[in-house]
Amino acid sequence: MPDFPSVEAPLRRHAHGFLLYLAHERKLSPHSVSAYGRDLKSFFGFLSDHLGGAVGIAALRGLAPSDLRAFLARRRSEGLSPRSLARALSTLRGFARYLSRNRVADLTALSRIAAPRLPRAIPKSLGEEAMRSLLRAVAREKKPLWIAHRDKAILLLLYGAGLRIGEALALKGRDAPFSPSLRVKGKGGKERVLPLLPAIREEVEAYLLRAPFQKEDAKPLFRNSRGGALGARAVQKILERLRHSLGLPETVTPHALRHSFATHLLGAGGDLRAIQALLGHASLSTTQIYAHADAAHIVKVHRASHPRANLSRARKVLQSSRGASQ
Repeated sequence: MPDFPSVEAPLRRHAHGFLLYLAHERKLSPHSVSAYGRDLKSFFGFLSDHLGGAVGIAALRGLAPSDLRAFLARRRSEGLSPRSLARALSTLRGFARYLSRNRVADLTALSRIAAPRLPRAIPKSLGEEAMRSLLRAVAREKKPLWIAHRDKAILLLLYGAGLRIGEALALKGRDAPFSPSLRVKGKGGKERVLPLLPAIREEVEAYLLRAPFQKEDAKPLFRNSRGGALGARAVQKILERLRHSLGLPETVTPHALRHSFATHLLGAGGDLRAIQALLGHASLSTTQIYAHADAAHIVKVHRASHPRANLSRARKVLQSSRGASQ
Protein backbone atom coordinates (compact mmCIF):
# COMPACT_ATOMS: atom_id res chain seq x y z
CA MET A 1 0.00 0.00 0.00
CA PRO A 2 1.54 3.38 -0.98
CA ASP A 3 2.49 5.97 1.59
CA PHE A 4 0.80 9.36 1.31
CA PRO A 5 3.03 11.99 2.94
CA SER A 6 1.50 15.35 3.89
CA VAL A 7 -1.97 13.75 4.10
CA GLU A 8 -4.02 13.80 7.29
CA ALA A 9 -4.75 10.41 8.84
CA PRO A 10 -8.53 10.25 8.09
CA LEU A 11 -8.02 11.02 4.39
CA ARG A 12 -5.09 8.56 4.25
CA ARG A 13 -7.38 5.81 5.58
CA HIS A 14 -9.98 6.59 2.92
CA ALA A 15 -7.32 6.58 0.18
CA HIS A 16 -6.12 3.15 1.30
CA GLY A 17 -9.73 1.97 1.50
CA PHE A 18 -10.31 3.13 -2.08
CA LEU A 19 -7.33 1.12 -3.34
CA LEU A 20 -8.50 -1.97 -1.44
CA TYR A 21 -11.94 -1.50 -2.98
CA LEU A 22 -10.38 -1.43 -6.45
CA ALA A 23 -8.39 -4.59 -5.76
CA HIS A 24 -11.00 -6.71 -4.00
CA GLU A 25 -14.38 -5.48 -5.23
CA ARG A 26 -13.59 -4.08 -8.66
CA LYS A 27 -11.04 -6.91 -9.17
CA LEU A 28 -8.51 -4.65 -10.89
CA SER A 29 -5.05 -6.05 -11.55
CA PRO A 30 -2.21 -5.21 -9.13
CA HIS A 31 -0.63 -3.16 -11.95
CA SER A 32 -3.79 -1.02 -12.31
CA VAL A 33 -4.19 -0.56 -8.56
CA SER A 34 -0.55 0.53 -8.34
CA ALA A 35 -1.14 3.09 -11.13
CA TYR A 36 -4.20 4.47 -9.29
CA GLY A 37 -2.11 4.74 -6.12
CA ARG A 38 0.58 6.72 -7.95
CA ASP A 39 -2.05 9.08 -9.34
CA LEU A 40 -3.48 9.74 -5.87
CA LYS A 41 -0.02 10.26 -4.40
CA SER A 42 0.84 12.76 -7.14
CA PHE A 43 -2.46 14.61 -6.58
CA PHE A 44 -1.99 14.81 -2.82
CA GLY A 45 1.58 16.04 -3.30
CA PHE A 46 0.34 18.75 -5.65
CA LEU A 47 -2.38 19.84 -3.21
CA SER A 48 0.11 20.01 -0.34
CA ASP A 49 2.27 22.44 -2.37
CA HIS A 50 -0.73 24.25 -3.86
CA LEU A 51 -2.54 24.81 -0.56
CA GLY A 52 0.54 25.10 1.64
CA GLY A 53 0.03 22.36 4.23
CA ALA A 54 -1.21 18.89 5.02
CA VAL A 55 -4.15 17.75 2.91
CA GLY A 56 -7.36 16.70 4.65
CA ILE A 57 -10.99 16.03 3.82
CA ALA A 58 -11.90 19.69 4.40
CA ALA A 59 -9.34 20.73 1.77
CA LEU A 60 -10.92 18.35 -0.75
CA ARG A 61 -14.39 19.77 -0.06
CA GLY A 62 -13.06 23.25 -0.84
CA LEU A 63 -11.61 22.35 -4.25
CA ALA A 64 -12.64 24.38 -7.29
CA PRO A 65 -12.36 23.38 -10.97
CA SER A 66 -9.41 25.76 -11.28
CA ASP A 67 -7.50 23.67 -8.70
CA LEU A 68 -8.01 20.53 -10.80
CA ARG A 69 -6.97 22.33 -13.97
CA ALA A 70 -3.80 23.49 -12.21
CA PHE A 71 -3.01 19.90 -11.21
CA LEU A 72 -3.49 18.64 -14.78
CA ALA A 73 -1.39 21.54 -16.13
CA ARG A 74 1.46 20.63 -13.79
CA ARG A 75 1.31 16.96 -14.79
CA ARG A 76 1.27 17.97 -18.47
CA SER A 77 4.35 20.16 -17.92
CA GLU A 78 6.08 17.12 -16.37
CA GLY A 79 5.68 15.29 -19.67
CA LEU A 80 2.62 13.18 -18.90
CA SER A 81 0.91 11.93 -22.06
CA PRO A 82 -2.77 12.70 -22.79
CA ARG A 83 -3.60 9.04 -22.06
CA SER A 84 -1.89 9.18 -18.66
CA LEU A 85 -3.60 12.51 -17.90
CA ALA A 86 -6.96 10.94 -18.72
CA ARG A 87 -6.19 8.03 -16.40
CA ALA A 88 -5.18 10.44 -13.59
CA LEU A 89 -8.47 12.28 -13.97
CA SER A 90 -10.34 8.97 -13.99
CA THR A 91 -8.57 8.04 -10.75
CA LEU A 92 -9.67 11.27 -9.08
CA ARG A 93 -13.26 10.89 -10.28
CA GLY A 94 -13.34 7.32 -9.02
CA PHE A 95 -11.99 8.44 -5.64
CA ALA A 96 -14.60 11.20 -5.51
CA ARG A 97 -17.39 8.65 -6.17
CA TYR A 98 -15.96 6.39 -3.47
CA LEU A 99 -15.97 9.27 -0.94
CA SER A 100 -19.51 10.22 -1.94
CA ARG A 101 -20.84 6.65 -1.59
CA ASN A 102 -19.27 6.46 1.86
CA ARG A 103 -20.75 9.87 2.74
CA VAL A 104 -17.35 11.39 3.40
CA ALA A 105 -17.36 14.30 0.93
CA ASP A 106 -19.21 15.53 -2.15
CA LEU A 107 -16.56 16.64 -4.67
CA THR A 108 -18.61 18.22 -7.45
CA ALA A 109 -15.57 20.07 -8.82
CA LEU A 110 -14.23 16.86 -10.33
CA SER A 111 -17.26 16.34 -12.58
CA ARG A 112 -16.75 19.72 -14.26
CA ILE A 113 -13.32 18.97 -15.76
CA ALA A 114 -13.27 17.62 -19.30
CA ALA A 115 -10.89 14.76 -19.94
CA PRO A 116 -8.25 15.33 -22.65
CA ARG A 117 -9.27 14.03 -26.07
CA LEU A 118 -7.37 10.86 -26.91
CA PRO A 119 -6.40 9.64 -30.37
CA ARG A 120 -8.07 6.34 -31.24
CA ALA A 121 -5.17 3.92 -31.52
CA ILE A 122 -5.55 1.12 -34.04
CA PRO A 123 -4.27 -2.12 -32.48
CA LYS A 124 -1.12 -3.62 -33.96
CA SER A 125 -1.81 -7.19 -35.00
CA LEU A 126 0.21 -9.87 -36.78
CA GLY A 127 -0.53 -11.21 -40.23
CA GLU A 128 -1.70 -14.81 -40.42
CA GLU A 129 1.58 -16.05 -41.90
CA ALA A 130 3.61 -14.22 -39.23
CA MET A 131 1.41 -15.82 -36.59
CA ARG A 132 2.02 -19.28 -38.04
CA SER A 133 5.77 -18.61 -38.09
CA LEU A 134 5.64 -17.54 -34.45
CA LEU A 135 3.89 -20.74 -33.36
CA ARG A 136 6.33 -22.89 -35.35
CA ALA A 137 9.31 -21.05 -33.87
CA VAL A 138 8.20 -21.41 -30.24
CA ALA A 139 8.00 -25.18 -30.70
CA ARG A 140 11.54 -25.30 -32.16
CA GLU A 141 13.32 -23.37 -29.40
CA LYS A 142 16.11 -25.24 -27.61
CA LYS A 143 14.60 -25.95 -24.21
CA PRO A 144 13.02 -28.87 -22.32
CA LEU A 145 10.06 -30.36 -24.18
CA TRP A 146 7.57 -29.59 -21.39
CA ILE A 147 8.53 -25.89 -21.50
CA ALA A 148 8.11 -25.82 -25.29
CA HIS A 149 4.58 -27.24 -24.90
CA ARG A 150 3.85 -24.79 -22.06
CA ASP A 151 4.96 -21.77 -24.08
CA LYS A 152 3.03 -22.80 -27.17
CA ALA A 153 -0.08 -23.49 -25.08
CA ILE A 154 0.05 -19.96 -23.64
CA LEU A 155 0.51 -18.34 -27.05
CA LEU A 156 -2.38 -20.40 -28.40
CA LEU A 157 -4.63 -19.25 -25.55
CA LEU A 158 -3.79 -15.61 -26.38
CA TYR A 159 -4.21 -15.99 -30.13
CA GLY A 160 -6.67 -18.88 -30.40
CA ALA A 161 -9.03 -17.84 -27.58
CA GLY A 162 -8.33 -14.10 -27.20
CA LEU A 163 -7.28 -14.27 -23.54
CA ARG A 164 -5.45 -11.44 -21.84
CA ILE A 165 -2.06 -12.51 -20.51
CA GLY A 166 -3.31 -12.05 -16.93
CA GLU A 167 -6.31 -14.27 -17.65
CA ALA A 168 -4.14 -17.05 -19.07
CA LEU A 169 -1.71 -16.96 -16.15
CA ALA A 170 -4.57 -16.86 -13.61
CA LEU A 171 -5.78 -20.32 -14.72
CA LYS A 172 -5.48 -22.94 -11.99
CA GLY A 173 -4.76 -26.64 -12.06
CA ARG A 174 -8.46 -27.30 -11.47
CA ASP A 175 -9.26 -25.71 -14.85
CA ALA A 176 -7.46 -28.52 -16.74
CA PRO A 177 -7.94 -30.72 -18.64
CA PHE A 178 -9.90 -28.31 -20.80
CA SER A 179 -13.30 -29.15 -22.24
CA PRO A 180 -14.39 -27.66 -25.59
CA SER A 181 -15.18 -24.46 -23.68
CA LEU A 182 -13.44 -22.52 -20.92
CA ARG A 183 -14.94 -20.20 -18.31
CA VAL A 184 -12.68 -17.19 -17.72
CA LYS A 185 -12.92 -14.39 -15.17
CA GLY A 186 -11.79 -11.12 -16.76
CA LYS A 187 -11.64 -7.45 -15.85
CA GLY A 188 -13.99 -6.37 -13.09
CA GLY A 189 -14.66 -10.01 -12.21
CA LYS A 190 -16.80 -10.40 -15.33
CA GLU A 191 -17.03 -14.01 -16.51
CA ARG A 192 -17.24 -15.23 -20.09
CA VAL A 193 -17.29 -18.65 -21.72
CA LEU A 194 -14.87 -19.23 -24.60
CA PRO A 195 -14.82 -22.03 -27.16
CA LEU A 196 -11.43 -23.74 -27.29
CA LEU A 197 -9.77 -25.07 -30.42
CA PRO A 198 -8.62 -28.72 -30.27
CA ALA A 199 -5.03 -27.51 -30.82
CA ILE A 200 -5.17 -25.54 -27.55
CA ARG A 201 -6.51 -28.48 -25.57
CA GLU A 202 -3.92 -30.84 -27.07
CA GLU A 203 -1.02 -28.49 -26.29
CA VAL A 204 -2.12 -28.04 -22.67
CA GLU A 205 -2.46 -31.82 -22.26
CA ALA A 206 1.01 -32.35 -23.75
CA TYR A 207 2.45 -29.77 -21.33
CA LEU A 208 0.78 -31.41 -18.30
CA LEU A 209 1.86 -34.89 -19.39
CA ARG A 210 5.54 -33.88 -19.55
CA ALA A 211 5.74 -31.31 -16.73
CA PRO A 212 8.10 -32.39 -13.89
CA PHE A 213 5.49 -31.75 -11.17
CA GLN A 214 1.97 -32.84 -10.33
CA LYS A 215 -1.01 -30.71 -11.29
CA GLU A 216 -2.63 -29.22 -8.16
CA ASP A 217 -6.11 -27.72 -8.17
CA ALA A 218 -5.25 -24.59 -6.19
CA LYS A 219 -1.88 -23.88 -7.83
CA PRO A 220 -1.30 -22.02 -11.12
CA LEU A 221 -1.75 -24.14 -14.22
CA PHE A 222 1.35 -22.64 -15.86
CA ARG A 223 4.51 -23.01 -13.79
CA ASN A 224 8.09 -21.87 -14.15
CA SER A 225 11.10 -24.21 -14.04
CA ARG A 226 11.12 -24.14 -10.23
CA GLY A 227 7.44 -25.01 -9.96
CA GLY A 228 6.29 -21.51 -9.01
CA ALA A 229 3.78 -19.35 -10.83
CA LEU A 230 4.85 -18.24 -14.31
CA GLY A 231 4.90 -14.44 -14.51
CA ALA A 232 3.80 -12.07 -17.26
CA ARG A 233 7.37 -10.83 -17.69
CA ALA A 234 8.51 -14.36 -18.53
CA VAL A 235 5.92 -14.54 -21.33
CA GLN A 236 7.01 -11.13 -22.61
CA LYS A 237 10.60 -12.40 -22.77
CA ILE A 238 9.48 -15.44 -24.77
CA LEU A 239 7.96 -13.15 -27.38
CA GLU A 240 11.00 -10.87 -27.34
CA ARG A 241 13.22 -13.83 -28.26
CA LEU A 242 10.85 -15.02 -30.96
CA ARG A 243 10.35 -11.66 -32.61
CA HIS A 244 14.13 -11.06 -32.71
CA SER A 245 14.76 -14.47 -34.26
CA LEU A 246 12.02 -13.94 -36.87
CA GLY A 247 12.73 -10.25 -37.54
CA LEU A 248 9.28 -9.17 -36.35
CA PRO A 249 8.57 -5.63 -35.04
CA GLU A 250 8.59 -4.65 -31.37
CA THR A 251 4.80 -4.38 -31.47
CA VAL A 252 4.67 -8.21 -31.21
CA THR A 253 3.68 -8.48 -27.54
CA PRO A 254 1.33 -10.79 -25.63
CA HIS A 255 -1.49 -8.29 -26.12
CA ALA A 256 -0.78 -8.13 -29.86
CA LEU A 257 -1.73 -11.82 -30.07
CA ARG A 258 -5.13 -10.98 -28.56
CA HIS A 259 -5.46 -8.15 -31.10
CA SER A 260 -4.61 -10.63 -33.85
CA PHE A 261 -7.32 -13.00 -32.60
CA ALA A 262 -9.96 -10.27 -32.94
CA THR A 263 -8.67 -8.82 -36.22
CA HIS A 264 -8.43 -12.21 -37.95
CA LEU A 265 -11.92 -13.18 -36.78
CA LEU A 266 -13.33 -9.93 -38.11
CA GLY A 267 -11.44 -10.29 -41.39
CA ALA A 268 -12.96 -13.76 -41.84
CA GLY A 269 -16.47 -12.34 -41.47
CA GLY A 270 -16.91 -12.60 -37.70
CA ASP A 271 -19.78 -10.66 -36.12
CA LEU A 272 -18.68 -7.65 -34.07
CA ARG A 273 -21.08 -8.46 -31.21
CA ALA A 274 -19.78 -12.03 -31.02
CA ILE A 275 -16.18 -10.76 -30.98
CA GLN A 276 -17.13 -8.35 -28.17
CA ALA A 277 -18.42 -11.28 -26.11
CA LEU A 278 -15.30 -13.37 -26.82
CA LEU A 279 -12.97 -10.53 -25.80
CA GLY A 280 -14.98 -9.65 -22.70
CA HIS A 281 -15.37 -5.99 -23.64
CA ALA A 282 -17.99 -4.15 -21.60
CA SER A 283 -18.64 -1.69 -24.44
CA LEU A 284 -19.05 -2.35 -28.15
CA SER A 285 -17.16 0.88 -28.88
CA THR A 286 -13.99 -0.79 -27.55
CA THR A 287 -14.42 -3.70 -29.95
CA GLN A 288 -15.15 -1.36 -32.87
CA ILE A 289 -11.46 -0.38 -32.89
CA TYR A 290 -10.86 -3.70 -34.65
CA ALA A 291 -13.25 -2.71 -37.42
CA HIS A 292 -10.99 0.29 -38.12
CA ALA A 293 -7.92 -1.96 -38.03
CA ASP A 294 -9.48 -4.37 -40.51
CA ALA A 295 -10.60 -1.49 -42.74
CA ALA A 296 -7.00 -0.23 -42.87
CA HIS A 297 -5.86 -3.68 -43.94
CA ILE A 298 -8.56 -3.83 -46.64
CA VAL A 299 -7.44 -0.47 -48.06
CA LYS A 300 -3.83 -1.68 -48.16
CA VAL A 301 -4.80 -4.88 -49.96
CA HIS A 302 -6.99 -2.92 -52.38
CA ARG A 303 -4.16 -0.58 -53.32
CA ALA A 304 -1.76 -3.45 -53.82
CA SER A 305 -4.14 -5.72 -55.77
CA HIS A 306 -6.75 -3.73 -57.68
CA PRO A 307 -6.25 -3.85 -61.48
CA ARG A 308 -6.53 -0.08 -61.81
CA ALA A 309 -3.84 0.40 -59.14
CA ASN A 310 -1.58 -2.06 -60.98
CA LEU A 311 -2.30 -0.31 -64.26
CA SER A 312 -1.29 3.01 -62.76
CA ARG A 313 2.03 1.55 -61.58
CA ALA A 314 2.61 -0.07 -64.96
CA ARG A 315 2.15 3.30 -66.68
CA LYS A 316 4.69 4.92 -64.36
CA VAL A 317 7.23 2.17 -65.07
CA LEU A 318 6.62 2.51 -68.83
CA GLN A 319 7.03 6.29 -68.72
CA SER A 320 10.22 5.90 -66.68
CA SER A 321 11.69 3.41 -69.17
CA ARG A 322 10.83 5.67 -72.14
CA GLY A 323 12.55 8.60 -70.43
CA ALA A 324 15.66 6.52 -69.83
CA SER A 325 15.86 5.38 -73.48
CA GLN A 326 15.69 8.92 -74.88
